[in-house]
Amino acid sequence: MRFAVMIEPQQGLTYAEQLEVALLTEKLGFDAFFRSDHYRSFPGPSDRPTTDAWAVLAGIARETSTVRIGTLVSPVTFRHPGSFAKVVATVDEMSGGRVEVGIGAGWNELEHTELGLEFAEIKTRADLMEDELAILHGLFEEPDGWSFEGHQVHVRSAQFHPKPVQRPHPPIIVGGEGSPRSLRLAARYADEYNMSSAAPEQCTEAFARLDAECRKIGRDPATVRRSVMAGLLIATDKAGVERRVRDQMAMFGSSPTESAAWLAERRPRWLVGTPDEARAMAARFAAVGVERIMLQDFLPRDLAMIELAAKELIGRV
Repeated sequence: MRFAVMIEPQQGLTYAEQLEVALLTEKLGFDAFFRSDHYRSFPGPSDRPTTDAWAVLAGIARETSTVRIGTLVSPVTFRHPGSFAKVVATVDEMSGGRVEVGIGAGWNELEHTELGLEFAEIKTRADLMEDELAILHGLFEEPDGWSFEGHQVHVRSAQFHPKPVQRPHPPIIVGGEGSPRSLRLAARYADEYNMSSAAPEQCTEAFARLDAECRKIGRDPATVRRSVMAGLLIATDKAGVERRVRDQMAMFGSSPTESAAWLAERRPRWLVGTPDEARAMAARFAAVGVERIMLQDFLPRDLAMIELAAKELIGRV
């Protein structure tokens, strides 16, 4: 089992704070550092500062040397697919070939309307996502003169240089909750399928359907890696867990009186509790075919929790 750290910087984190977490993940031996790609602050107060994911990753690319970096996930609604391909290739070069790119259809309508970004209905966004996946492959892999007729985007006689450092392309991650179209797109275009905050039983069912979609197009299902983004909330003992739950509730702007119900709802799909409990959950994910867990950290300023996760999980699951 491999482990990555995934943070939600739209909670008000500065670039310096994000870099601190990235450097710590590299030092501790995590597989990768991922961040969300959101422009609106949530959960909790909506007026916290936010940053652009790929501008931040460009900076982190130059300050780190071994840890892989990427987004979970970048909405196709934020950046034109052709421009996005240039951004990804540029940051891949800046990092020496360490970028991974998660792609999704977008879901948070408010962060679009607040910035004047179009937020179409889901079929239109999914069509654009399919265009973007095809265009990334085409621009990264095809020779000069490549053209493409998509649902919404059309490419004419492209010349795309330089190609990404990673060949044939940086790893592409399709994220989702096991919807039929996300699985079809993953089978055709993705190197990795990431289940978002799902229990192991949900992963079993979704991965079986992913296998079926791969076989339909003649792809070996084993060539698509499987991962899950799972919340992280651990401490050395139960008293410490309770303290971190209170900190989490405060970050979310929720009442401490709601903590018991809040925690109970997340236990089936998060790595939460003592180290033994966290390892047991990671083992359950491993048993259903998960190869990498992105530890979704909603307390990124609590560096001690990241250090504890490294100590208790890396090499022990």
